[in-house]
Amino acid sequence: MLDPVTISVLTHRFSAIVEEMGEAMLRTAYSQILNSSRDFSTAICDGQARLVAQAEHVPIHVGAIPWAVESVRDFFGARVRPGDVFLLNDPYHGNNHLPDLTAFVPVFVDGQVAFWSINRAHQSDIGGSTHGAYNPGATEIWQEGLRITPLKLYDAGELRDDVLKMITTNVRHPHDFMGDLRAMIGSARVGERRLLALVEDYGSKTVVEAVDEILDGAERQARATIRGWKDGTYRGEAILDDDGHGIENIAIRATVTKKGDGLIVDLSASDPQVKGFVNSSFPNTMSSVHMALAFLIDPRTPKNSGTFRPVKVITREGTIVHPRPPAPVTLATNHCAQEIAEAVIKALARACPDRAIAGWSRRFRIAIKGVNPRTKRPFIWHMFHARGGGGASPAGDGWETAGEGQAVGGIKFGSVEVAEVRFPLTFERHEFRPDSAGDGQHRGGVGSVLRLRVDTTEDGVANTAGDGTRHPSYGILGGRDGLPHRYRLLSRGRAPRVLKTKEVGIPVRPGDVFFVESAGGGGWGPSVKRRRDARAADAANGFVRRRARG
Repeated sequence: MLDPVTISVLTHRFSAIVEEMGEAMLRTAYSQILNSSRDFSTAICDGQARLVAQAEHVPIHVGAIPWAVESVRDFFGARVRPGDVFLLNDPYHGNNHLPDLTAFVPVFVDGQVAFWSINRAHQSDIGGSTHGAYNPGATEIWQEGLRITPLKLYDAGELRDDVLKMITTNVRHPHDFMGDLRAMIGSARVGERRLLALVEDYGSKTVVEAVDEILDGAERQARATIRGWKDGTYRGEAILDDDGHGIENIAIRATVTKKGDGLIVDLSASDPQVKGFVNSSFPNTMSSVHMALAFLIDPRTPKNSGTFRPVKVITREGTIVHPRPPAPVTLATNHCAQEIAEAVIKALARACPDRAIAGWSRRFRIAIKGVNPRTKRPFIWHMFHARGGGGASPAGDGWETAGEGQAVGGIKFGSVEVAEVRFPLTFERHEFRPDSAGDGQHRGGVGSVLRLRVDTTEDGVANTAGDGTRHPSYGILGGRDGLPHRYRLLSRGRAPRVLKTKEVGIPVRPGDVFFVESAGGGGWGPSVKRRRDARAADAANGFVRRRARG
């Protein structure tokens, strides 16, 4: 057994490696979705596909990574060699959804795969029948994009250029895709080098043995937190607006049994799988449950495979949380991932009220395709601006414009200045949305108001993907709900068009304006308990303009 000091040092070294991998990615990726909004994650797994360390990027990405590693490892078996690089994006082979391309580098120690260095990054486009990596019109996965099952891109250090050519031919902007892919592989190579240096410093036996102790330690910490919650069986429910194909008010139902230091999360009563792309692949569902637990336990507990050992998850195939192929699933990392976590958190609110968090805003993104009149080149722009508010918690008010719950602030606003330089866009207005947050002892975070003018000279097209225009961010333990999203397209000579959360083929004319009012976060605790000085600060900051209700 290793001494505690060595374990602590190695824990922090692993964390430093994944953070450095993230910095390498941030500084080398081409697409704004990655180098500004940071929609990527980095992680290390061991040879047994156990999650050892993750950077604080996008939680829903990382929780599913062990299934992806297992898929690659089991498919290639003894054919994994030093110098290899693997790719995967298929959700029915261990991934979350198609836009999240994952790059894996095996790290050999003493002739065996001791670790996997991993980068998962959301692509600006992954092919399919519509631009921007989301297809609200999809009714089967083949319409959502290029499906990459476990694939070897570098074989013992040699690039398989025929494979690369096949992939880049199937995406709309191969230049940006190639730049992002090189950044992903470079990031994973940084992890490989740092892991080998760590083995050189401490010896292979010490480093490999430390993994068991790190995971066991995280498990003990997680169980200690759960042990303090009230035993019982609890139920929670979260509702999606619709699937984009006429099915509305889709329910995720969680029955959570807490006994001692363990949890059983039963999602089998959730609604049947649907026609549209809000179904959740099984790895994504597991990641969603683990994400909910990570939000509720002590934040100082490392988030690795040991952390989630206390949780058993039950699903039923054929439901929205465990669909049968070829169901489309691309929106799953947002919705229903967020709703799965919400249902679990709502269920456990009575067991651990001092840890339960109110609802965060839901994702509602717009992707615009057109021709940039300054460069004469086609473009695809993803809206990562005008983000909604975060949910309140026992610790205090929700974060303003923090974004959706499945990312909890890990995905950032894109730079307004960079967007205006790179794309034919003008941000006429981009500010907080007053009165959008749910009231409570602790107030939710406010959402945003955006007026975005499209400065093209030719007609373009947009699509949307998201949720939250009907069902707002929930208040909890007496807190009030936030306001839902309201998105409109303003086009000269036409009546304002209210945008649905799941649309394809939206005509965008030169000079059109997207007028976005994003959701506020839910409140925590009874509003009558909110402090007077907090209310005064809300008014002074312009977050609240109407008279507060008691």
